[in-house]
Amino acid sequence: MSFVFVLATTMLAAIAAFAPFVGQAQHKKEVVWSADEKPIADQIHGLRALPDDVRAGTTKDLALKIRNLPPTENKLRLAEGLAGLSTEGDFGHDALQEVATTLAETLRERPVHWIQPKADAGASATRQPASPYVELASLVRYEHVEALPFDNDEGQFRAAMARLEADDHQREHTDFTLKDLSGKSWTFSELRGKVVLVNFWATWCPPCRKEMPDLETLYERFGAKGFVVLGISDEKAKEVKPFILEHKVSFPVLLDPGRKVNGMFVVEGIPKSFVYDREGKLVAQSIDMRTQKQFLEMLERAGLD
Repeated sequence: MSFVFVLATTMLAAIAAFAPFVGQAQHKKEVVWSADEKPIADQIHGLRALPDDVRAGTTKDLALKIRNLPPTENKLRLAEGLAGLSTEGDFGHDALQEVATTLAETLRERPVHWIQPKADAGASATRQPASPYVELASLVRYEHVEALPFDNDEGQFRAAMARLEADDHQREHTDFTLKDLSGKSWTFSELRGKVVLVNFWATWCPPCRKEMPDLETLYERFGAKGFVVLGISDEKAKEVKPFILEHKVSFPVLLDPGRKVNGMFVVEGIPKSFVYDREGKLVAQSIDMRTQKQFLEMLERAGLD
């Protein structure tokens, strides 16, 4: 999911310090892997190069291997990094459950402290659950896996679940106006009566690029039935337009260079997609890349099939 891998804009500064993937943002020191950890880290680094059917089995196998490691900081890095990649497509519920179980067990072995507000954050700022708990909560809430109760996390998992619920509530009650690449303005509330899929993406994001042809196919298939895809990028037009022309994307691509709409939707990592029915109700969402089959399942909840 995306928001613990290189897709999390809040963690970009940590990429150089923690290749092949990013865990908590504060990990900026060079990582030294043990002899047991290094092969696992290398396999995680190579997951995106695998065919999807192979990747599913490899993801499940890696989760089991990580679970057998001693409870170190690196084990948590591996568990969280694998979780961040496990939702880039459809690798099966069993694989996701093993990933979630490994992350949960690792957190029980090695709890992580709350993220404290910065000194200049203001009086209203509060501490936040650490990223591994948010990652696990996302798997539970959006991928429908299970995680055993925690008794040593000081309530961080519960806080993470509550935060996700609040984020969804905010997405239920949002409106925006953005311009597309031709300069046309699109206002979200004016699309009532249509099924709308809002997709946050960027040209530099591999999972975003991978799912875009499926979004285009669905747009062509259901456009006549009142289906609209709004692709939203925080990049500049000079970066987005050549990509759109090259890949023959016909659905509207809107520009959000100030990330105002990204903020409204609480988008901390991409790709993310949100499906609204004809009454403007949020009926489905994804925390990462989806396959065409998964997108179809989301659209069915909005009455499209």
